[in-house]
Order: sequence, then structure tokens, then C-alpha cells
Amino acid sequence: MTELLTAAQMRAIEQAAIDSGEVTGLELMERAGVGVVEAILKEWPSMALTSHKAVVLCGPGNNGGDGFVVARLLKQRGWEVEVFLYGDEGKLPVDAKVNCLRWRDMGEVIGLSSFEVYNTDADLWIDAVFGTGLTRGIPQEVFRSFAEVNEKLTENGPYSCAIDVPSGICADSGRVLDQSNLLNIDLCIGIAPTKIGLQIGQAPYVSKSLKSIDIGLSASLTTSVNTTDDDDLESIATSVQKFAGHKYSHGHSLILSGPSGKTGAARLTARGALRIGAGVVTVACPPDALEENAAQLDAIMLTRVADATALQAVLQDARINVLCLGPALGLGEDKAALVAEALASKRRIVLDADALTLLSHDATLFEMLHEGCVLTPHGGEFARLFPDIAAKLAAPATTGPAYSKVDATREAAKQAGCVVLYKGADTVIADASGRAMINSAHYERSAPWLATAGSGDVLAGFVTGLMARGFAPMQAAETGAWLHVECALKFGPGLIAEDIPEQLPKVFADLGL
Repeated sequence: MTELLTAAQMRAIEQAAIDSGEVTGLELMERAGVGVVEAILKEWPSMALTSHKAVVLCGPGNNGGDGFVVARLLKQRGWEVEVFLYGDEGKLPVDAKVNCLRWRDMGEVIGLSSFEVYNTDADLWIDAVFGTGLTRGIPQEVFRSFAEVNEKLTENGPYSCAIDVPSGICADSGRVLDQSNLLNIDLCIGIAPTKIGLQIGQAPYVSKSLKSIDIGLSASLTTSVNTTDDDDLESIATSVQKFAGHKYSHGHSLILSGPSGKTGAARLTARGALRIGAGVVTVACPPDALEENAAQLDAIMLTRVADATALQAVLQDARINVLCLGPALGLGEDKAALVAEALASKRRIVLDADALTLLSHDATLFEMLHEGCVLTPHGGEFARLFPDIAAKLAAPATTGPAYSKVDATREAAKQAGCVVLYKGADTVIADASGRAMINSAHYERSAPWLATAGSGDVLAGFVTGLMARGFAPMQAAETGAWLHVECALKFGPGLIAEDIPEQLPKVFADLGL
């Protein structure tokens, strides 16, 4: 796992390292500058072959100090470099001031207020104005400079990069503060440990690419926010592997289907559960949908469930260890009774789609939720289930740290007393204890073709199947969400929901299974 930090946590880690004598602030700033230059030359190799021109926009804090280091290092490589400073040079923090003076031995520092006069041009623009320390919208002076630079940027260059966090973005939430207009960033060079806000909110849409550089700091705090990385792949491979046993030893998932004409969603869910390794999967449907489902199911079993009484009878089979309700289930009192019966069984349950709407309509159902449940809302369903929380998330982010999707999902999980998987390109998963995981489908994992009908039904099936196999609800949600994106990346553009489960064998093969 990669631990993700808030800006305050990052400052605490930096200060702890400095206070311990392990490193000085100047050394950290130098390491950051070296890492940024290395990342730039790796991203655009042609820039390493000869000298170019860079313009570095520095700010009044330590992010500006990093910018001065980068300017000096590029100048030493023979680049032409111009440096503009927003703020008072005399009020720079101590380490930033030292690096400002070091730069002054090589070139001048121009006030950002003079930016328009210079009408400057460059091969590379570097944003080192605010970084993680920003708690308000960017000032008009900076906004005007960014607007001018944006007019110069095209797909084929000049290029732009941001040091640590694009200026105007809240490092904790990924939200644009005070509706600022930001610099369009080709590459954000995050300083590890990575900030939460780079994986969620609007930040991934501000920067086309994100790379992380290591300056020798480790996340020694208990952050409880993580994202999956390459170090997790062996663990994922081991956990989804089957070593022995018969079909029922790998669990029996029961997926409830809607009426005739609305059965496809449940079949997609069932297919996802079976492909991910549930030993047995059964679709339970109303009598009028029996033939419709039977015509399209082979390895997936089928049973009649006309009402809650029938469901109670089916659940007498103790081998059924996980249920999924919601995909095209339908609404109404009879469907609410099915959800109530499922919750009363105390089995592990994935609640999706229509089941979430039923929960939002009935406080009694909501109170029946337990720690074995996983809720999988998209934005609209989340707003119906947790209107007060959704309103906080939708409110304008005028100052930082702004309320984030991580905050919202944690609060929802605590309120529900179970795991909440808040879907989106920045899927956030949290449990009632406050532990959270971000599954980001941005940057190199961008998979916009997942926005297709039935995709969420398959995800519900993945989580259901993993829980049937014995995964804890949080682990099932995390692993299912990660595999869901991997399947989309494996297939590529043109993906439809039916394709997603069929990519699992290839994804498993990539994991060495």
C-alpha cells in the first residue's frame, strides 16, 4: 500500500525528520529540486539532449524554495532560465531565502507583477507558487499570469509541470479552492509521501500525469488512507488464488434479480461473482423471469424467489454465505421486504443500485445495516442515502483544508456502520473505523470507458464473489475495485459491461496465476 497524506501530516513528518537531526530543511529542499529535474528529463527525454528555456514561477513559501533549486540546477545544465516571484523576497522562509540568494548568484528574481511586461516565452513552465500550503484561492496577480501561460500551451509544447501540488488545488481534498482558474499542467511531480488530494477531486483533471519523487521521508504516521501500488500485487495474487477444495468451499453467492425485462443487471453481477472465483453463484428471480434467465445462464444456477417468504426459505441453505441485492431489483414495498429479509439473515451482503434507493426511503431498513454489509453508491445514490454529507461535499471549497470525498465516505461509513464504496474515477472505500482506501482510475490508470451501462453491476459482482470466498468486506471492496479497473485497462476503448468479467483470466495471468 502507498500511504497518502494530508498537508499537515506531511509537514509533521518533515519537521520530525528535521528535529531528529536526520536531515536539514535545506537538504530536503535540495533533494526535492534534484528529484524534480530528474523527473522532468525522464518525462521529456529530448530536453536532456540539449539546453532549453525554462520559466520558473516561485511563491512565498517552501514550494517557491524548491523552485529556486530547480532553476539553479537547470541553469547549471546550460539552460536559459527566468525566475518570477510572487510575494516579498524578504519574507521568504529561511531555507527558501537561502536558495533564493543562491539563485541570485546566477540570475535575477523578477516580481510576478512584472510578468506581463516581459512577454516571456519558454520550452518549459514550472509552477512552484503555492504547493501544499495553500488555504485560499490563488490571488488575481497569479491568476492573470497563469492565464497568459495557458494561452501559450499546446499539445505539442511548450510543456508545464507543477512541483508537489498544482497551485490552486487543496492538497487534502483535490478541490479547486475558491473556484480558481489554474495553470494547465502536463506533469505534476509529487513529493513522496503522496498527498491525498492528488488522487481525488479535480486535481487529476488539472494535471495530465502524476509522478512521485522520493526525498527520503517515510510516512511514519498512522494515516489510515492508502492506495494500491505494485507492492500489493503479490498479496492480491495470493489472495485470489485457489489452492484446494470443492466448489462450496469457495462460497455460494445469491444474486437477486428483477422481474422479466429487467434481468440483465443481475446476470452481469452473477457473471462477475463467478469469474472472480465464487464456487457457486445462484440468481434468485421472480417466477415471471425464470425462463428469461434460464435461456441465458449455464454455469450460474437459478431459483425462484417470489417474495420475502420465499427468500427466507431459500436462505435455509447454510451454504449461501453472501447475497447481493439491488441491480435492477425494482422499488416498492415487496422489494423493501426482500432487503429487510436479507439484512435480517445477518449474512454478508452487497447492496447496490435499487437496494440503496430503498434504504434511502426507509429509515428502518437503514438501521438494519451491519458490519457485514458493503454499500456501493455512485454520486446520485450517495446523495440520496447521505443527503447532509453530500451537501457538505457539494458546497463550494472556499478555503482549505476543504471537505473531501475521503471525509464524506468515512463519515458515511461511520453513520451506516459498514463499508461504503463511493464509486467514481476516484473511488473511495471506507469502513466504520475510519480506515480508507482510494482506488484512482486517473493518470496512467485512466479508464474512462468504464462509464458504461452495467459496469457498476459487474463491480458489485466482483465484491460479492470475493466476500463469498472469505474476503472481509473492506478487503473485498478494495480488491474488487482494483481488479475492475485492471479489467478495463486490459480491454481498452470500446469496452462494454459484458467484457469486464472476461478480462479477469488475463489480469490473473498478469499477476502470475
